[in-house]
Amino acid sequence: MMKKTFFLLLSTLMSFTVAQAQDDGPKLAKQAGRALTSYNMDPQGSGAKLEEAKTKIDQAMASAEVQATASSWLTRGEIYNTILQRDMTMRMINPNAALTGDNDALEAFNAYQKVYEMPTAKKFEKGDAVKGMAAVQGHLINIGVAKFEAGQHDKAFQSFEAVLKSHDALVAEKQKSLLDDKDMRENQIYYTAYSAQMAKRIADADKYYTELYKTGNAKAAIYEGLYNVKLEAKDNAAAEKILAEGRQKYPNDATLLFAEINVYLQKGKLEELISRLKQAIEQEPTNVSLYVTLGSVYDNLYQRETQAKNDAKAAEHFAEAKRNYEKAQSIDPKNSDSFYALGALYYNKAAARTQELNALPQDDYSPAAMKKYQAVQKDIMALFDEALPHFKKAESINPNDLNTLIALSEIFARKDDLENAGEFKKRLEVLKGGGKNESSFFKQ
Repeated sequence: MMKKTFFLLLSTLMSFTVAQAQDDGPKLAKQAGRALTSYNMDPQGSGAKLEEAKTKIDQAMASAEVQATASSWLTRGEIYNTILQRDMTMRMINPNAALTGDNDALEAFNAYQKVYEMPTAKKFEKGDAVKGMAAVQGHLINIGVAKFEAGQHDKAFQSFEAVLKSHDALVAEKQKSLLDDKDMRENQIYYTAYSAQMAKRIADADKYYTELYKTGNAKAAIYEGLYNVKLEAKDNAAAEKILAEGRQKYPNDATLLFAEINVYLQKGKLEELISRLKQAIEQEPTNVSLYVTLGSVYDNLYQRETQAKNDAKAAEHFAEAKRNYEKAQSIDPKNSDSFYALGALYYNKAAARTQELNALPQDDYSPAAMKKYQAVQKDIMALFDEALPHFKKAESINPNDLNTLIALSEIFARKDDLENAGEFKKRLEVLKGGGKNESSFFKQ
């Protein structure tokens, strides 16, 4: 019973304390204003007054009555703006001096905006709020840039968006803004959209990219950004529409070109890919991945024509695949993908011939049948021999590529090289067990 009474008293006391704090809200707000005035009269001699002002206005804002008062929000904006100005003055002396707040410019702006949008605010209060927005606008940009460079993309977005909102208010009140220049404003919208995209605020990114897109003179980067956010929103039809428009408007833009290549890769549009990849190679002639990708496209076309029994076309595509893989190897002799790809080209051709071998009558032991069987088997082993050096090279560069180790293990098994087959079986087991092979078996 005593314990119950204690908790009842404690609960009553806490309720009373909260109520008292709410009742004291207007009083705290006035005290915060007076502390700010004291600081402004003697900044060097009364530095503690500014901290007092901040503490009291933050406490006061817990009161609903204070939140409904424009003068209190204006006081809060002035306090945070004054803290920011003090920090910036310190930076003039020491450029490496840290800001005391996370983003006092944003805190000040939010307070000024509250006053500006408050129906009960007096005309002079709104005027002071507009002046406050103009004062913090440049700091919002600089702090936003610092947040972005630090990888704090959500905070960067909030700061950049506040710059745009401040501009709208200043224009509405016929005041000067840092974004009065059209290019400056469009750049700010782009950075706001991009920071939103990086922060995964897809709806916000879409909003600001779309604003630039609707101007009719959007740059390639806008099409790229809008395409990516539409994809993120799972609106593939809209994404492809934007990409098609961007490609038509900026046919030589590498980023849009690569985006289109990825779309065609996902959809398996092989013929369309060839012209795009060749264009990309013209723009980036030393990009190894482009040659490997183009080689892979021809490789797939070769397999398709082989299945359709179009031998001439199949041979043509095989030669193109080989040529592009070899070009990649010549550009970067340490690129394991190009060596693996060329090995796989021969390996897959051997596998296709193996199916042909298996399709031969198994009970026909006539000299003609045996001769044909041996000829196909010889061709298969020759193709495996063609593939082997490329897989060896790939393994010497990257000893932990699963597909390379599988290919080497199978080729050695087919060649009855039990020692090497066993070696690569062990290496495969290391990978499958979650480990890594410390060094390559074949040396470069």
